[in-house]
Amino acid sequence: MAYKISDECVSCGACVDACPVGAITEGDGKYVIDAETCVECGACAGACPVGAPQE
Repeated sequence: MAYKISDECVSCGACVDACPVGAITEGDGKYVIDAETCVECGACAGACPVGAPQE
């Protein structure tokens, strides 16, 4: 199951830079992960300072 970004997101963009497949884009008030593109590597979760990306 692909990662999702919770409401804890502070829109810092760290997850975007960490994603090796470009699955993360800026959404309305928080970033969004495209489930079809996500390879479930967890790089976004490791890069996020507030732990917003979750499985």
